Parts: sequence; structure tokens; C-alpha cells
Amino acid sequence: MKISAITSTIAIFFSLLILAVLVTLIVLVIRALLKYLKSKEVRDEKKVIKRSLGEALKFHRTRCKMTQEFVAETIGVSRQAVSKWEKGDSDPSTSNLFALAKLYGISAEELLKEVE
Repeated sequence: MKISAITSTIAIFFSLLILAVLVTLIVLVIRALLKYLKSKEVRDEKKVIKRSLGEALKFHRTRCKMTQEFVAETIGVSRQAVSKWEKGDSDPSTSNLFALAKLYGISAEELLKEVE
């Protein structure tokens, strides 16, 4: 009788342990789903942020309330060059990219992270 009581106690203990693990897993899954659902805004923002280099350059220029002419004069290129960069007809050289990033108050790395 004592062995059967011990066996049933162990069985109940393991059943409770399995139940506790399942409840914990369900709680964690629900928390993860809620966090994912709340992150929709962030995911949408990241989707919008991915753009071409030209779009990123134009976004930052307009964010800083600068004209193409001002940007061109500041970094020593023509206004047409800035226009071509923003339209995507050509890309700025590395040195011009660093100058643009500095002018816009961001790092070149941040600027390139926005690009597809």
C-alpha cells in the first residue's frame, strides 16, 4: 500500500509539473503575440523607411529645410548633381556622401541603413 501511495504521489507531482510547464509556455506565447501585435507600428515604420538612396537624400534635405542649391554650394558640387542624386540618375561619391551626411546631421552609416 505504501508503494502505491508513493507511486500515485509521484504521478500527481509529475502531472502538476507538466501542467505548470504548459501553463508557463502558454503565458509566454500569449505575451510574445501581444508584443508582436503592438509592434505593428514599428514594422510599418521600418517598411516605409526602406527607400532608395535618392529618396533618403531628398528626405533629409527637406527635413533640414535646405534647397538643392544650398546643399550643392555647401559641399562644392552643382545643383544638377544634387538633383541627379535625388532622382537616382547617379550616386554621390563616397566623399560627397560623407559630406551630405555631415550636413544633414547624421552619420553616413545611418543614411545608408535607410537604403534598400
